[in-house]
Amino acid sequence: MRRIGLIGGMSWESTATYYKCLNEKVRDTLGGLHSADIILHSVDFARIVELQTSGNWGRATELLVQLAIELEGAGAEILLICTNTMHIMADAVQAAVKIPLLHIADVTGAAARAGGAKRPLLLATRYTMEQPFYLERLRQKNGLAPLVPREIDRGAVHSIIFDELCKGVVREPSRHRYLEIIERGRAEGADSVILGCTEIGMLISQADVDLPVFDSTLLHAHAAIEYSLAEPTLRPLPQAVAYRDQI
Repeated sequence: MRRIGLIGGMSWESTATYYKCLNEKVRDTLGGLHSADIILHSVDFARIVELQTSGNWGRATELLVQLAIELEGAGAEILLICTNTMHIMADAVQAAVKIPLLHIADVTGAAARAGGAKRPLLLATRYTMEQPFYLERLRQKNGLAPLVPREIDRGAVHSIIFDELCKGVVREPSRHRYLEIIERGRAEGADSVILGCTEIGMLISQADVDLPVFDSTLLHAHAAIEYSLAEPTLRPLPQAVAYRDQI
């Protein structure tokens, strides 16, 4: 088993989902009392949000690079940034370490493509829906044509993430709001949904939507275990996880 390094705490609500999913996947695969070999650095999310809202992505990059170097020094053999938004600086983080960074957009996009999706609706923070780092990765790496909600709906998706889900608050009206947004996306041609923020799975899942749903958190965690448990000579960085494995 290869040691997994997690940069978490963004928010800790979704990092808890990562930790649970990683350990469950190892237990289900190996049986008995097996669990995942994990090193976690969980940050103070308020500090990260301050950097995001002020547009200080340079300082945020410096912080994540330092954390990645520390995790590698502590013995991590694969690295996960446990948030979609902070993959804005994924290339800089990867360049700073020798261990592979498992990019959440690559894993999620590959799963969507493998599941037959072509025009997924991306639900995420404003940063992820409106900046090119994620959408272009989906297009270039996996040939997808992702859609994003209209501006007023992007605002609602973003606010529910930060004002509720990151604080552990799950409200039925917010679930209905997301489902309305998904229905508008379907009317505009979306054939699937990407949960492109690691907290959204707290609110909606495949059981709520009759389009295929790709939960980036679960896909990211499952792909990490796939890599961790593979034989050393058979360990290409995972780009796809079977659609059935995410649910």
